[in-house]
Amino acid sequence: MNAVKAEGLVRRFGDFTAVDRVSFEVAEGSIFGFLGPNGAGKTTTIRMLCGLLAPSEGSATVAGFDVGREPDKIKESIGYMSQKFSLYADLTVKQNLDFYAGIYSIPRKRRASRIDMALGIAGLRGLEHRLTGTLAGGVKQRLALGAAILHEPRIVFLDEPTAGVDPASRRDFWDLISQLRRQGVTVFVTTHYMDEAEHCDRLILIYAGRKIAEASPRELVTDVIAGTMLEVSGPPPREVVERVASGSQVKRVQIFGLTSRVLIEDGSTAVERLKDLLSEAGWPEAQVRPIRASLEDAFMRLIELEDERIAAEGGRTR
Repeated sequence: MNAVKAEGLVRRFGDFTAVDRVSFEVAEGSIFGFLGPNGAGKTTTIRMLCGLLAPSEGSATVAGFDVGREPDKIKESIGYMSQKFSLYADLTVKQNLDFYAGIYSIPRKRRASRIDMALGIAGLRGLEHRLTGTLAGGVKQRLALGAAILHEPRIVFLDEPTAGVDPASRRDFWDLISQLRRQGVTVFVTTHYMDEAEHCDRLILIYAGRKIAEASPRELVTDVIAGTMLEVSGPPPREVVERVASGSQVKRVQIFGLTSRVLIEDGSTAVERLKDLLSEAGWPEAQVRPIRASLEDAFMRLIELEDERIAAEGGRTR
């Protein structure tokens, strides 16, 4: 059964199309990732699904309710954590949680236990009277998640919840997401971090308002990156890109930090073939090793292909 289903969702702001005919289904109890660069349309889509923004065209259901006709029922059935954590900095931790308990109409006899749950998630038991604005980013993040699930929703929407948070806090936060999934909660999360996307059961890649790929993280890599990925260290990466890209059987070259990555046609002699190309270019001592293609490699390739398609169509107006 699907927790979320979208069919041909469109959202326009005047002449600008922020979301362009996006369709997908989210299975109950899964972690569903909505992946894309800034400005791709992720937040606009999530706001439509949460009943905060009406679609210009298309339809969607969340928890069985229609986003166009029943937005209030959707709001009662979901948890939502925005990019800014939805907390009031000038209230104490306890005051924030009391406020959200009231918003969600949690019965008074259950409020104490639910608030204690949120305090446990945030690691703030005994610190209920701390001003929220004085908390570290990772703690605010966990507190906001606790507030979003006070009413025990079966679907939680998280809009880039770890933006601007340190790596250790991001890892801890994803441990909490995994706990929610084990409890049967459906988690819909937008992100532009590739390492976070690896934790999702299924991904959609949205770019310039359009869905350009949908698969599991592993499928996305194997379907998009056909060939052998090799890492080159030693020569200046920019020069490798310029001088090797046109080589026979080289499918793609890109800079990756202080190294370069070269996608070459499959074969047992792939490393030797690339070493020969590098030697001909003046780098006989270059180090070449095969590596596993990453989700980021697939992400970049898909965007390149989409940009090529847009250019072939004469550009796209949104």
